[in-house]
Amino acid sequence: MKKLMKVEFGYLIIAAGIAIWLLFTKVFVGVADNGDFLRIMGTAGLNYYDALESYENRFFSYAHANFAYDTFFRGFYPSTQIILVVIARFISLIVNGNAFDIRFLGAIYVVLLLTAGFLIIKYNKGKSLITAIVIAILMLFIFSDIGYLAYFNSFYGEPVSFVFLLLTFALALMLTKQENPSRKLLFLLFISILFLVCSKTQNAPIGIIFSLLVLRYGWMKADDLRWRRLAIILSVVTFFISIFMYVAAPKDFKNINIYQTVFFGILNDSPDVERDLEQLGLPSKLSVLAGTNYFQNDTVIKQDDPSLTADFYNKISHSDVLLFYMKNPARLLDKMEYAAENGMNIRAYYLGNYEKSEGKSAGAMSFDYSGWSEIKRTYLPNTMWFISLFYILYYVAAAYEWLRSNHIRTRITVELFITLGLIGMFSFLIPIVGDGQADLSKHLFLFNVIFDMMIASAIVWVVYKLSLILRQK
Repeated sequence: MKKLMKVEFGYLIIAAGIAIWLLFTKVFVGVADNGDFLRIMGTAGLNYYDALESYENRFFSYAHANFAYDTFFRGFYPSTQIILVVIARFISLIVNGNAFDIRFLGAIYVVLLLTAGFLIIKYNKGKSLITAIVIAILMLFIFSDIGYLAYFNSFYGEPVSFVFLLLTFALALMLTKQENPSRKLLFLLFISILFLVCSKTQNAPIGIIFSLLVLRYGWMKADDLRWRRLAIILSVVTFFISIFMYVAAPKDFKNINIYQTVFFGILNDSPDVERDLEQLGLPSKLSVLAGTNYFQNDTVIKQDDPSLTADFYNKISHSDVLLFYMKNPARLLDKMEYAAENGMNIRAYYLGNYEKSEGKSAGAMSFDYSGWSEIKRTYLPNTMWFISLFYILYYVAAAYEWLRSNHIRTRITVELFITLGLIGMFSFLIPIVGDGQADLSKHLFLFNVIFDMMIASAIVWVVYKLSLILRQK
């Protein structure tokens, strides 16, 4: 028993060492801004440190460690990430009043990651030392990869999704393993889900799936009315907050997404642009925008042209896009194949990791401790057949475990893993329906995290089953 207890603590020590080495003790490593930083910084009272910095140095090519303090709410972007950034801002202001060091934000993400990893090992290892060691190795090899950790020193929403998905999974497992799960822990799971769902608009739809999971937890203690009442309340609140998160997205943000979805998604490489526009209920004159993205400067009709408000933005929604793909499933399959081809990259390889002062070439990236991200990019098949086959095997195993057990907690544990796969499906389809083919390798980040969690879960399951067989001999 003492040996088992040491595994999760060993993970903490090694994972902390890796994070400190990669993010805090050597050359600064972060992720360059692609233009998304300002909406978070404007809300959280931060700004670019060098106001005269050129476009080439500020965006895409170089990461930045220091930012300027500024006034709060220069615009507003609804996201739970703001809470973490403000906490980091407050700490940094105490330490250094001249500049905000983004590594304080990175340190918060590291603490959350270590907490999630510790809980996952502790509450998923069972009585097998081998299983515990395998979980720890997978946590270290996969989820401490530089592809994930480099995002910590940035204002992207990806690290919020990453750490709170792991933490949500850890807390959900913890609830199923406790003899008498507490209402406080259930509420803590709810908070973790909200941080994940409300970190970015793209995550809002997955809150609906999580609301069903929370509701299901109400049956874990069927004889406890207070427990069931709390589960129902938290489930309903999760559902409506998810809806509100989508509705509350800034109009400009929605316009960008729907433009990308139609012109850089449906109409990109379309065999019949005018027919597609007719199915969408849009005028044929918009065919000149097919294949363009919202950030181009050379479009025939400018993206903010007043005529587009009447002819496009006010005429279409993502429900129309979803209906289009339902009527044209072959087109959706084509887009899914394209997404699969671009969906095995944890990191965005067009964004640099180093500060310009390091003297490295524009867009240079760090490949320290990048074993998993490079294996995944180089060797895993980036095709729909591979993803589909893996999903089939994963769900066959889940169905087997669910059917062979009559214990409510065991079944809910299996349902947690089933939920993980469902969220992965949503995370794969949402960028296609919600943002077209624009920057898919980055927009599929959450799918990447979930797919990695599914791979790790499958490996642990196989190891656990083998250990049981060996133990019986």
